[in-house]
Amino acid sequence: MIAFHHVAKFQGKRYLFKDSNFQINPGDRVGLVGPNGAGKTTLFRLIVGEETADEGSITKPEKWTIGYFSQDPAADTEQTVLQAAMSGSKQIYDLGQRIEVLTEELGAPELDDKKMTRILEELGDAQTAFETLGGYDLETRASEILGGLGFKGTDLERMVGTYSGGWRMRIELAKVLLLNPDALLLDEPTNHLDLESIVWLEEFLLRFKGAIFMTSHDRDFMNRLVDKIVAVEMGVATLYAGNYDYYESETAQRLLNLEAAAKRQDAMLAKEERFIERFTAHAAKAAQVQSRMKMIDKVERIEIPKEGRSVKFSWPTCPRSGEQVVVINGVHKSYGDNHVLQGVGFDVRRQERVALLGVNGAGKSTLLKIIAAQLEADSGNCKLGANLHPAYFAQHQTEVLDTDATVFESVQAVAGHLGRAMIQNILGSVLFSGDDVDKKISVLSGGEKTRVVLARILANPVNFLILDEPTNHLDLRTREILLDALKNFEGTVVFISHDRHFLRDVATKVILLDKGRTTEYLGGLAHFLEKNGNRFPTTEHTLRVG
Repeated sequence: MIAFHHVAKFQGKRYLFKDSNFQINPGDRVGLVGPNGAGKTTLFRLIVGEETADEGSITKPEKWTIGYFSQDPAADTEQTVLQAAMSGSKQIYDLGQRIEVLTEELGAPELDDKKMTRILEELGDAQTAFETLGGYDLETRASEILGGLGFKGTDLERMVGTYSGGWRMRIELAKVLLLNPDALLLDEPTNHLDLESIVWLEEFLLRFKGAIFMTSHDRDFMNRLVDKIVAVEMGVATLYAGNYDYYESETAQRLLNLEAAAKRQDAMLAKEERFIERFTAHAAKAAQVQSRMKMIDKVERIEIPKEGRSVKFSWPTCPRSGEQVVVINGVHKSYGDNHVLQGVGFDVRRQERVALLGVNGAGKSTLLKIIAAQLEADSGNCKLGANLHPAYFAQHQTEVLDTDATVFESVQAVAGHLGRAMIQNILGSVLFSGDDVDKKISVLSGGEKTRVVLARILANPVNFLILDEPTNHLDLRTREILLDALKNFEGTVVFISHDRHFLRDVATKVILLDKGRTTEYLGGLAHFLEKNGNRFPTTEHTLRVG
């Protein structure tokens, strides 16, 4: 088992966390949660030895193999996708390379008997070890895992360097999964995956026999895979026996209890302060006044954690749109020989929340761009209704933010008509408060940049939201805030998301894109799943673990 004994880690002059005690046993499924900056990634690094504890100790079995998936892609760009995935199984990979070298040496001309005997002995030993470690089916397993993560047959021979950062992360994940280790440490494994690959990964991990310690922003993913939660909150790592839903209900009750205790404490202190104020000038009460002043100074004030406070979106008032918001008729779109959309047609009515579903490459983002007037259809038409005030959130919109601007300035740039107090209120609704509003965009995380883009949308009245993966990089709490906001939004929404919890709670209608055409499901996600055998759209892959 992996055990933490009174572990503490400093960050500058303060504790990141301290006196942390928990253990991960063989076969355990443990989720790791906590606000950004709480130290979740640090916990992973402590386990694999990339960092050391400032206090306490961490023990782990010497013979355990630990596979660690981090958010830092390290794949060799000069390898093929298949080579990069297999290179994580270093002992097997090196033996395979050695077998190739020895086989070539056997074919060399003028090879004397003594040298041939030595090569044959070494080759025999290498082949035996290779077989014992499962080397002969390594390539097959690597191909299956890469297929599950979205790579097609011809992709496996492409060089890693030809892929974007998100696809390189998939290669890194394949490398770790292929190890079939005793324990998997997974730091946001779903971050760069589409819904198709998330469903595949979930099924893979459900069959995995080893221990899992993971953090994820995907609520359904966490709930299906873990039965324990380690929460890093207010400088302490606490273990909960249950999945994420159980943890959330427990922390909600604890927060209510804490708020009630804080109110009682505030009332008690106010009473004591009134006594002190009333009798400060009375000599006969001087001893009592001094005693109560000392008591107040010693009281440890109950603080409500910042991440526990209730936060709400407040949508600006916007004129009502017409009943017909979007009418799409016979839309075709191709990229060279790739016919993405082939005669697509459907309509969106006022206050509908429409989710676009389909496998990777089905044309979902292309269709959103056409609706948002960011891209023209090759033929057909997309007609928007009357009195629309649209806002478009693109997957890569965070990349166009001015990195030299502050959070406040970035919102002010699109909302010059609003005063400072109103802009600060908007930023507060997406969890920027105090000094956070003066941070430069350049130092923000991906999730924080996404929150800035959402704040920029909030700053102007809109009645039609076009959202392409708005939950990407958002932590679980911010996703819940956005989810509640969209449920209370009085306008119309068309969106793409790979978060099943988000899809289930937001969508009132589903449009499935399949082979360039659309099918409409009027009852939201529940109706879609009922009609499709409780399965999401996916490309079939053979699933194999170990």
